[in-house]
Amino acid sequence: MNEDDPGYTILKNKRDVTRFQILVDIAAHQPAIRQQEVAAGLGVTPQAISEYVRELTEEGMLKAPGRGRYEVTREGIEWILHHAEVLETFAKHIRNDIIKQVSVWTAIAADDFKKGESAGVYMKNGLLYASKKRQSANGIAVSDTPKGEDVGISNLDGIITHRESTVLVCKVPRVERGGSRKVRYDLLKEVISRVTVVACVGLEAWVSLKKIDRVPDLYFGSREGAVEAALHGIPCAIVIVDEFFTDFLKQLEQADLGYEIHDLVSA
Repeated sequence: MNEDDPGYTILKNKRDVTRFQILVDIAAHQPAIRQQEVAAGLGVTPQAISEYVRELTEEGMLKAPGRGRYEVTREGIEWILHHAEVLETFAKHIRNDIIKQVSVWTAIAADDFKKGESAGVYMKNGLLYASKKRQSANGIAVSDTPKGEDVGISNLDGIITHRESTVLVCKVPRVERGGSRKVRYDLLKEVISRVTVVACVGLEAWVSLKKIDRVPDLYFGSREGAVEAALHGIPCAIVIVDEFFTDFLKQLEQADLGYEIHDLVSA
């Protein structure tokens, strides 16, 4: 790291980093915080913390209104904020100027590529592709790659556009409440015809799909698989036993995914 790098002023030596950590720790727990607690949190000796605290107090960044009580002064808060902004700038520099250059994305080559050629990256059927046509996200091929093989893309810039799909949630009754014998198969067929991927949870759901000659694409790990499919824009439905229904809706909401509810329970 050289002096022109963002973040140099605080990362240039361990002492400044430790001073920053001490002030942040005390600010988070003031006023009732002991030097031993700060030392344990930072993994240094109480004697070293004592020396740092003495210096910070002399410099006006800490005050001790009582024994075992420390507070960060206005000067200390300003020092923390200044260096936090410096670190934030440095982190942005790392993300945008360094990591982007060295990170490599994997895509399926839609065209033949030569090393160093520009590549437009896009999502199709849940998979990442790279073509010679410019897209909303573009990078550089890292090697010679024939069409159809996996190609590495570096220096990716832009946003890969794709639309998340809505999950069609089909509720079937538990066996005590009739199971597959109480399912509206006309509605099940109609819903299944609208999607690419079908998942199921529970044997009642599996048997219901078997009765319309549809083998589920996902059974084990189906809830997570349905969420992943929807996040990648793949139209999907999940046939699920009613006792698992509510928890799965919460899972979809946590993933910020839209869903349609289809109650397949017949009268």
